[in-house]
Amino acid sequence: MSAGAGAGFVDYRTTRDRELRNQLIEEHRGLSQQLARRFRGRGQSSDDLEQVAVLGLLKAVERFEPERGLAFTTFATPTILGELKRHFRDATWSMRVPRRLQEHVLAVSNVIGPLGQELGRPPTVAEVAGATGFSQESVLEAMEANRAYSAGSLDAPTGDRDGGGGDLASRLGEEDPGHADVEHRALVESLLEDLPERERAIVRLRFWGGWTQSEIADAIGISQMHVSRLLARSLERLRVRAEAEAEAGPGVK
Repeated sequence: MSAGAGAGFVDYRTTRDRELRNQLIEEHRGLSQQLARRFRGRGQSSDDLEQVAVLGLLKAVERFEPERGLAFTTFATPTILGELKRHFRDATWSMRVPRRLQEHVLAVSNVIGPLGQELGRPPTVAEVAGATGFSQESVLEAMEANRAYSAGSLDAPTGDRDGGGGDLASRLGEEDPGHADVEHRALVESLLEDLPERERAIVRLRFWGGWTQSEIADAIGISQMHVSRLLARSLERLRVRAEAEAEAGPGVK
């Protein structure tokens, strides 16, 4: 950092003059543009990326403390990169998902690849739960929510079904025919509370997430035949409960 630039930051720390701040931003715009270029080709326009990078640059200028002796570019680079990564994490969710759940999806996806390499096979939900410290239900919820996440995540491992990649998306399946559709999701959600935790997760993964029975079996660590039996039993319980509520009339539980 030049003496002139350093003096500018010292003056800004004292005066908080907006014109001086804008001047400092313009002087370092090349850094923000350079960092923004690293993220091209990920589905975002260059203009949007540069605007996000400039926002990160602005935050760096506001927070920089020249008296600590650190070069501004050294301080600003992680700040700008962090802003760009946050932008992608927010922009690549195809529907509104709570921040907590987004973080769970990323944490689970980051564990599955290395854990699978260590074990020599896809890890079960219980093993992922042990590695992340989440409950098994939270792991299954994260796997289901990953359906809403586009393939542009910066932190989740990438790969494809044939290439053995470790991302959660590679474990999601297509609909297989021959099963009854769950037509009224709101009603089913209320009925699901009567099911045990594992059966509830299986129904959600099968109908909400579009997983095949084989994928559910691999994730939970049971046979595909067992998944089929549990699904049939769960759907029968839901059908009986729905019919009972319909006969009882609205407002009766």
